[in-house]
Amino acid sequence: MKTTLIAGALALAAVSAASAEAATTAAPADRFDLAVTVDDLPVHGPLPKGTSWSAIARSHIATLKGHGVPEAWGFVNAKRLAEQPDSAAALDIWRGAGYPLGNHSATHLGLSAAASLQAWQDDVVAGEAPLAARMDKRDWHVLRYPFLDAGGESARHDQAAAWLKARGYRIADVSIGFDDWAYSDTYARCLDKGDRAAIASMKAGYFQRVDQVVARTRALSQRVYGRMIPQVLLTHMGAWSADTLPEVLARLDAAGARYVTLDRAQADAAYREPSPRAGNGALMERRAQDARIVLGGLPAVDPVTPLDGLCR
Repeated sequence: MKTTLIAGALALAAVSAASAEAATTAAPADRFDLAVTVDDLPVHGPLPKGTSWSAIARSHIATLKGHGVPEAWGFVNAKRLAEQPDSAAALDIWRGAGYPLGNHSATHLGLSAAASLQAWQDDVVAGEAPLAARMDKRDWHVLRYPFLDAGGESARHDQAAAWLKARGYRIADVSIGFDDWAYSDTYARCLDKGDRAAIASMKAGYFQRVDQVVARTRALSQRVYGRMIPQVLLTHMGAWSADTLPEVLARLDAAGARYVTLDRAQADAAYREPSPRAGNGALMERRAQDARIVLGGLPAVDPVTPLDGLCR
């Protein structure tokens, strides 16, 4: 089971070769910049039997390095370190690979759900110590809002944004994701039961959705900006994500992705447009709402296949 889970790490040479071949399939006009970000370090979802959070981190890194990803910000929930002390090694492995760590709040607390603005601020501050301890002299003041919840259009949103700016934070936005988080619980159950047929079915549906999301993203970007803007991918530090990431990146390679840093992607003017809900939700949908751009007629994306009944 552990060997299956970290197949990307064990087959790195094959992954790299497949990536290079796939990348040539996209026409130059179809290529686009993409920054990779990973939420919920060091722990996302259940840990299947026979593996470890360190193995999952190594699998992510092997896949990312194999596809030439120069940087992947990992956003940390510090509370998980206390809950699962063995998971701390995953953060050290991430840093050992040269990838940076940012703040995802200590307990993954959404701004709107917090009892008060102060409670949310305290949660952000509580997430800082593991970052400062591991980032050496590199600036770690990058925040990914939990649940992409920046408070909507509200006084709390504005107050939180001003507080973050004063504390030196910049925001990691999101423009593309594949809902990998939705598969985590079911995948762990199916692995523990050894139900390979169920896992294969899940993967088939998931990879189809990846292609659909990429097609919709292209059309959405053209609708909102008149061009394909640089993208910021959101994925998660979980067992499902580790297992599927090699194929996800191969499909992104084939679609024309060129991997860049987060700063490079967010240097684009699209990420600097003002919004009363900056940081809330996904970038392009937010901009469309702000500008009252109608999004009808875009390529469809299938809903996530019902998973709760699998492998019970």
